[in-house]
Amino acid sequence: MNPKLDLDNYLPYLVNRVGNIIAEQFGAEALAPHHLSIAMWRVMAVLASRGGQRQIDLADLTSIDVSTLSRLVTRLVAMGIVSRTRSANSTREVLVKLTAKGKALVARLVPIARDYEAVASAGVPAEDLANLKNSLRRVYANMKNRQQALAAESQLPKRSRLRRAEAAE
Repeated sequence: MNPKLDLDNYLPYLVNRVGNIIAEQFGAEALAPHHLSIAMWRVMAVLASRGGQRQIDLADLTSIDVSTLSRLVTRLVAMGIVSRTRSANSTREVLVKLTAKGKALVARLVPIARDYEAVASAGVPAEDLANLKNSLRRVYANMKNRQQALAAESQLPKRSRLRRAEAAE
């Protein structure tokens, strides 16, 4: 087996590289003037497309760690972009919603975000782009399933994990 890794042909590297350059440019050109980060933008975009969300669901939908998300939401509340209220069903649940100011800001930023996607995908046929998006969703689901399986396995007693490891060999 070749111990070298051809980064130019390695999916995690390629995905990260594309994501980084788009995030850097969009962040600097579109978000920085509003004192927003990419993570804040993801929160706003999810809330704009899906409506108010429980904070725990928002963490999953944005792929942001729960404690980090809590700090981001606190900053967005201070900026007047989102509101945070306790759920009527449970005092432990927190519901996050865009404010009128947040909705107006998203309305200004969405066309810019769409322009970035258009520039990034220029020259890629529509069918290829649709296949790429579907493939990336599949890759994400694969990794999420792996994460859940590992978490479930770590909950098993040590003896069961050893038997599974031995059976795999």
